[in-house]
Amino acid sequence: MRIAVLGLGEAGSEIAYDLATAGADVCGYDPKGIQVEGVGPRSSEAEAVIDAGLVLSLNSSHDAMTALENATAALRPGTLWADLNTASPGMKVALAERTEKLGVLVVDVALMATVPGKGLRTPMLVSGEAAARYADLMSGYGAHVEIQAGPVGSAISRKLLRSVFYKGLAAAVVEALRGAEAAGCAEWLHENISAELAGFDTHTIDRLVEGTRTHARRRADEMAAATEQLQELGVPARVAPAARDLLVELRDATAVGSEILAG
Repeated sequence: MRIAVLGLGEAGSEIAYDLATAGADVCGYDPKGIQVEGVGPRSSEAEAVIDAGLVLSLNSSHDAMTALENATAALRPGTLWADLNTASPGMKVALAERTEKLGVLVVDVALMATVPGKGLRTPMLVSGEAAARYADLMSGYGAHVEIQAGPVGSAISRKLLRSVFYKGLAAAVVEALRGAEAAGCAEWLHENISAELAGFDTHTIDRLVEGTRTHARRRADEMAAATEQLQELGVPARVAPAARDLLVELRDATAVGSEILAG
């Protein structure tokens, strides 16, 4: 079976190379003309998929539908289309709906770690009707695939929800350290944040959620002050005001609930 890889950028090139090294018959296409050792070059999406039994789409979330549209005329019934882009669940569903009448099954694959340095060993979470088929095919070449029960969109949904935390935390750290640099205490804050993260345990999430709701009023005022400080320091404030707004929402909801109980 031939595997077509669409998109040979940072992620696609490593996965395509690893597949070829593992003995797979791989061809690939990238609009920038990128070629990968061991991967047969193709001049378009349609040319790449015409004789492929498995297609790995690794373009980008913005180009996921375009890649499918460009390949549609050459897709054969029975071909498995795996979308590995970090697109929304709605986009993954739209891809599946677009191929339904073609007899082409779509699976939603979420890459659960950064690909550079891991390539085909990057943990993958797959969902959709043909998830087991994808897992069997890719595992045979050494891929690490876990099946997520549910329709297309279920796998990427979990990744994106996790990203709200991971990327949100990273953004908060970056913003806080920018402020600390402007205030002349970057080293102190860096050590403080490191110590706090090192102290996280299995109960930390419960404490964070409970504390946020219980102390929403005080913390909303605190984050309003933090936002003002960043502005005074000339540091763009994005995460701090977002936290303030969420705390204000929780504060007001708690106040309304208390009034209802009192009434």
